[in-house]
Amino acid sequence: MATHSTATSQPDPQRILAALNAYQQTYALKAAIELDLFTRIGEGAGTAPEIAKASHASERGVRILCDYLALQGFLTKEKGKYALTRDAAVFLDKRSPAYMGSIAGFLGHSRNMANFENLAEVVRGGRPPDLGHMNPEDPIWVEFARSMAPLMAASAAQLAPLVAERGKPIKVLDIAAGHGVFGIAVATHNRAAEVFAVDWKNVLELAAANAAQAGVSARYHTIPGSAFEVDFGGAYDVVLVPNFLHHFDPPTNGKLLRKIRGSMHPQGLLAIAEMVPDEDRLSPPFAAAFSLTMLANTPAGDAYTLSQLEHMLAEAGFQQIRPHSLGQGPMSVVLARA
Repeated sequence: MATHSTATSQPDPQRILAALNAYQQTYALKAAIELDLFTRIGEGAGTAPEIAKASHASERGVRILCDYLALQGFLTKEKGKYALTRDAAVFLDKRSPAYMGSIAGFLGHSRNMANFENLAEVVRGGRPPDLGHMNPEDPIWVEFARSMAPLMAASAAQLAPLVAERGKPIKVLDIAAGHGVFGIAVATHNRAAEVFAVDWKNVLELAAANAAQAGVSARYHTIPGSAFEVDFGGAYDVVLVPNFLHHFDPPTNGKLLRKIRGSMHPQGLLAIAEMVPDEDRLSPPFAAAFSLTMLANTPAGDAYTLSQLEHMLAEAGFQQIRPHSLGQGPMSVVLARA
């Protein structure tokens, strides 16, 4: 008869309790970002009274929030004084060039979280009941463009050298450009690149502003409208498709990919940037979990594995399909030739 040690056989509810309370982490971090707590601590405010004064907040509220953030690994606390952990100093202090606190504006947006409140109904129906965010006039996409650029900056910088040789004149199409970071990175890397960005008009206004700030506005052009409906023009040497295919089912993506291929120069290069889970759909954790985000927020979207992307690309006529890592960020890129 098999025996088991007490240490391995005792049920433990802690994971259940942690999961059901996980929303508190989201709102605590979002509150700290809104209050600029990390920046104030980085500037030298260390005790709860000092942080409260610098943040124009109550001492009690700051003390409780900072203790919670220390428990979650965002702060350290020693002898009543708080300090930033390394990750918080790099990514959550506004003085850091790698600051990405703005992503809380989109990832923590009530619209993105609403469908999770009724996830059982979403699972029963296979799609969320409220799809208003698919409307081109929905301000959520402007919030996306405004908030998410810092998260994508590192991936965009790594992608640019893969698709754009310095000094070589190229024509680049950026599908669903959003904040424009990917196309702007190519234009910055290659001063001979002309970039044409496709997205809804209100979103492209932000992308154009980002291009101007990066000093590439003379080579940054906009094509307002739906990627499924507008005329792309033609003879593109490079086409970028960042964070877009996951919104749709494979047949819809196939239709878009065929349209893209028809707009490309022979042997032109396509670069798809996506959250790509492994074939077991359990790793890497962020990419694998992204499917749930798509279930809650799109009618038929998913996080596609490499084999699924390869199949879509091959069906659309693309060749020489190969994946490429983009370092430690959440993104992967799949390259293919027209």
